[in-house]
Formats: sequence, C-alpha cells, structure tokens
Amino acid sequence: MPSPLGDKMRALRKEKKLSLEQLAELTESSKSYIWELENKDVPNPSADKIGRIAAALEVTPEFLLDQRDDLTPDDEIVDEAFFRRYRKLEPDVKKKIRKIMDAFDDE
Repeated sequence: MPSPLGDKMRALRKEKKLSLEQLAELTESSKSYIWELENKDVPNPSADKIGRIAAALEVTPEFLLDQRDDLTPDDEIVDEAFFRRYRKLEPDVKKKIRKIMDAFDDE
C-alpha cells in the first residue's frame, strides 16, 4: 500500500499531466526511483530529493511529507511554493514578475 507521500506525488503528477519520466527528469531522478516513491509503503527520500519533487509539483516539501491523506494542496501551500521558487530567481526575472503584478494592481 502506497504512503501518503506516494499518493500525493501520483495525484499531483497526474494533475499536472506529467509522466513518471518527465517528473524524473525535472527532479534529476530515475523513472524507477519516482515509481518507487509513489508505490512503496515506506519511501525514504532525502531532503534534497523531496525539495526537488515539491518544486516540480509546485507544492511545499511539508505538504508532501504531511501524513494526512490530503491530496490537494490549499492556496496557502501553493503560494508558499511560489514564493520559494520566486526567492531563487535571478534579479532581472524578479523585476519582470513584479512589473506583471503591478499591472494587475492598476486594474
């Protein structure tokens, strides 16, 4: 029986229409490793790997690791994942995103 982590990974991967192979490429993993995480009952991924998977699936590592059977992240989790990605961007990319956001504020 898969773990809550595996169930969440599978649900989010399918929601984003990613194959096992695509998620593996995005996270610098093998297809078989992603399959194991989704299907083993006691997966044991590294913190780095969880971080990469969470980023690829646009959620937080905490959401993936939470033992609750909540398969859909709420807006707060999605926002936190966005902000984590934003903080890692180059300054010129951040500037472009802020300009886009400013356009929405003018409405």
